[in-house]
Amino acid sequence: MLRSLVGSEMCIRDRNLISIFDSRELELLISGLPDIDIQDLKENTEYHNYTRDTIQIKWLWEILENFDQSMKAAFLQFVTGTSKVPLDGFRSLRGINGIQKFQIHKAFNKESLPTSHTCFNQLDLPEYQSKEILYEKLMIAITEGKEGFGFV
Repeated sequence: MLRSLVGSEMCIRDRNLISIFDSRELELLISGLPDIDIQDLKENTEYHNYTRDTIQIKWLWEILENFDQSMKAAFLQFVTGTSKVPLDGFRSLRGINGIQKFQIHKAFNKESLPTSHTCFNQLDLPEYQSKEILYEKLMIAITEGKEGFGFV
């Protein structure tokens, strides 16, 4: 779709007009902000070395529920590589091997930022000692780590 848009003289006469946007920003411009249902994401999440009742997981969901749509889209882009919600909801989330639920894995370095593996819809979340630390580290990861490989 993007190739046809960029090549279309009807839409864009000068490719330099879009060169100021990275691919993620361009996706948001074309598609708009999605309506992200955090409860649906929560219901379609697998946990590894965490449970849904672990305090860090509860904090994460509270933080995500308080995000505005723009930050929810940034989080979704950070963990899946796209800000788009599947048409059938998160139960239809696709990964490298087809339908693949969102996964949260415990990361064991409490000093590091959360990291993601977008091909697997995976968030590696350290076991932070407070909700405030989790929020601060998550915000850095989402906003500064959007460039992908090699950030952390």
